[in-house]
Amino acid sequence: MTEEVSTQTEAPARPEPGFYVAPAPHLAGRGGSSSTRWMMVDVLVALVPVLVAALWVFQWYAVKQVAICVIACLVAESLCMRWRGRCGSVRDLSAVVTGAILALSLPWSAPWYVGAIAGIVAVGLGKVVFGGLGQNLFNPAMVGRAFALVCFPAALGASAYQADGTVLDVVSRATPLTLAKQMGEGSPLWPLFIGNLNGSLGETSALACLLGGLYLCLRRTASWEIPAAIVVTVAVLGGAAHAGGLSVWGAAEHLFGGALLLGAFYIATDPVTSPVTKRGKCLFGMGIGAVVVLIRLFSGYPEGVMFAVLLMNAVTPLINRWTVPRPVGGPVPVRA
Repeated sequence: MTEEVSTQTEAPARPEPGFYVAPAPHLAGRGGSSSTRWMMVDVLVALVPVLVAALWVFQWYAVKQVAICVIACLVAESLCMRWRGRCGSVRDLSAVVTGAILALSLPWSAPWYVGAIAGIVAVGLGKVVFGGLGQNLFNPAMVGRAFALVCFPAALGASAYQADGTVLDVVSRATPLTLAKQMGEGSPLWPLFIGNLNGSLGETSALACLLGGLYLCLRRTASWEIPAAIVVTVAVLGGAAHAGGLSVWGAAEHLFGGALLLGAFYIATDPVTSPVTKRGKCLFGMGIGAVVVLIRLFSGYPEGVMFAVLLMNAVTPLINRWTVPRPVGGPVPVRA
């Protein structure tokens, strides 16, 4: 008996679609420049004006603080990833960005162990404990800053920013926010804008923050809606508070003083911890601006950017749920 040979040819197997799965942030392709590494490179480039201003004002102390925080974040990242059996995350430069922003939020006089511990906490508790980059709920640099503030209040308090004048002439007086909070003194706009006043490393020069922030927005690495909403909200509420006699600072002083612009462009725009919808980004920025003004006016703290960012980070999942875009043609009908 001869075997019947089927004349039907088997259809060629369809190639299965390939999916590239990676943690957030996810952006539309721009010729290969949208990877996490390139986004971090953009942030580091945007931080150059702020770092130059910090070097101009605080000299060697700025170099020391940035180096300590960056090294601590890199070491913590390497150890945590090795402990989890993963590798390669150090190359995306996210730990470098976290360390740089953390250092810019600290005073020049903070002891070396404050920056080291804050860097370890920023990476370990702020990022790795949630599963790594793209899954963290809070901004890692602000987590480390908040932990350092709770554990070392004397090293990060108002007195930590002042020296006797023999170290640096610019830090012989209190910060502008402390003067406004404790003594009711205003500050001239031009020194606030240029940056030859006392404060944390990254909050002295509003001009430097604006230059780097505009670069981030033009590169679309940062969403312009968030800093725009923060600036408008602070300007409106700060101006209203000044008109009502609640603050010696007007709208411009609130914008140029403290870490507002640093937080608006470099911290609040973190794509992992901020909303994904345009309406959500506006609400997110408005919330940060409102909390900053409330803390500056009615709390015991002269600055409120760190608390405002962390608070709104916690609300981000709800904002994403509240601002889900309406599908074209209306909502999808639900079958009974």
